[in-house]
Amino acid sequence: MMQAQQQSARRTVARIEDRIHLGPDAQVDDKSLMFSPQNPALTDPFLVLVEDQFSEPGFEWHPHRGLETVTLVRDGVLEHGDSLGNSGTLTTGDVQWMTAGHGIIHRELAFRNERAHILQLWVNLPAEMKMVDSRYQDLLATGRPTIDRDGAHIDIVSGATGGLTGPALTHWPISGSVITLEPGRSLDHVLPGQDRAFFTVLAGSVSIAGRTVTEGQTAWSDPLPDADLSVIGLRTGDGDATSEVLTFSGPPIRQPVAMGGPMVMNTRAEIDQAFRDFHTGRFGTVPRQARLQYR
Repeated sequence: MMQAQQQSARRTVARIEDRIHLGPDAQVDDKSLMFSPQNPALTDPFLVLVEDQFSEPGFEWHPHRGLETVTLVRDGVLEHGDSLGNSGTLTTGDVQWMTAGHGIIHRELAFRNERAHILQLWVNLPAEMKMVDSRYQDLLATGRPTIDRDGAHIDIVSGATGGLTGPALTHWPISGSVITLEPGRSLDHVLPGQDRAFFTVLAGSVSIAGRTVTEGQTAWSDPLPDADLSVIGLRTGDGDATSEVLTFSGPPIRQPVAMGGPMVMNTRAEIDQAFRDFHTGRFGTVPRQARLQYR
């Protein structure tokens, strides 16, 4: 993880996106798009990264098909439930990896209607995997492998890093980590050459491949198809505060994308069919699960 191999190609940053602040709406107290789904070809295989802060009502029962959602709890306690019978709470640092596949109904609420602050990433699936069985994974912060070396802390969610493998089971080869860097430190982050990668700065400021990226900004690095391995340099300046970066990478799917609210398919006809299937009960019935009891 720390040292680039000699045959690794050096990556660059293709572009930097600013966070789009949307403010409160009927479900949340505050919402921002870290990156938007306006041009899926530029972010493939990723669709959107949204930041939500909410107390109530949050996100009551709603369906998904054709994608995976990766939810990182930044603060507070997230209460969740789904039509597979899963339910529970996740707290700061915990990750939920949900495969919607052929269809799932779930909800995301603030436990006790108090406070939840989350980041949710939508990961696309190729056509041949969109109708896989639905699946739910809790990836608790206390159970994920980490690397600590030379002022860098790498919390591995998925994929292989530095000889360790994250706990997430993925249908498409996605690698993801949360990287924390102390001031005045540098890190060579190694990833597959064919991957598209993003680096969202959650705190502080980081130089990524020589480009300064500040809190709320996302840097994108495009695939290097002729390289098996690639490396990109991260460096922090002097100061007192640590910097934190969320990074995910994966090979582009390179298929048409049709998005219809919570459904992500390849054609508009498939979106229409997804909604018909949901409304005729083919996702299962909307759960009548009670809210989790206070303890």
